[in-house]
Amino acid sequence: MIMGYQISDELLGTFVPIVVYWGYSGIYCLLEWLEDYRLHSKQDEDEKNLVSKWTVVKGVLCQQTVQALVATLLFAVMGSDDEAAGSGQRHSLTVLAVQFITAMVILDTWQYFMHRFMHQNKFLYKHIHSQHHRLVVPYAYGALYNHPVEGLLLDTVGGALSFLLSGMSPRASIFFFSFATIKTVDDHCGLWLPGNPFHLFFKNNTAYHDIHHQLYGSKYNFSQPFFVTWDRILGTYMPYSLEKRRGGGFEARPAKEFKDD
Repeated sequence: MIMGYQISDELLGTFVPIVVYWGYSGIYCLLEWLEDYRLHSKQDEDEKNLVSKWTVVKGVLCQQTVQALVATLLFAVMGSDDEAAGSGQRHSLTVLAVQFITAMVILDTWQYFMHRFMHQNKFLYKHIHSQHHRLVVPYAYGALYNHPVEGLLLDTVGGALSFLLSGMSPRASIFFFSFATIKTVDDHCGLWLPGNPFHLFFKNNTAYHDIHHQLYGSKYNFSQPFFVTWDRILGTYMPYSLEKRRGGGFEARPAKEFKDD
């Protein structure tokens, strides 16, 4: 409740992840000058990327507008948390945990196959997915920089499916999509910070996704945003080493046998 007005869970579920995206990206913007922890130098970020940062900001805002409209529509069709509370529906922590894990698996599965298809279909890659790969050197607030069609198919539809099929409430979705947003931003941040919990608990992390943005890795590491399961099962997992870069920072290097293919 703010200034006497109650904000619905549906409204929060729609807009909190957007605020989280820009807030969390802003933290990484303040840290981007830590050259000793970067996977690419600041100079490489400025020179190798094929799109301006202002264009990236506009593209992300466009995608988030579409996501907000779809979420508003979805919540309107599903009904509110107030109705569920009125009917006496309550979820235990165990049920919530199962819903979260289910949603993670659904989102991972949808994004793996859609993402891989957009790489393997030459038309889709050239006209749609290549827009995201204009960021040769990824950075935090470019995480959702996609062609509008890709944003709709991968993120918006994938998010809607994970929400619907997991059975989570709008209130639970606030936490799930905020977590997914933070994870996606972290995967693109380009920083390998000590003690980062995402690097400790997830094999699918900043370095893993950085490999995918490299020339040799574009046919591998399609999994996002949580696990590497589908890459391992279907043979698209690219192992890598993380080595100190001359001049400071780290470099994620694909395994030599893959580079030689």
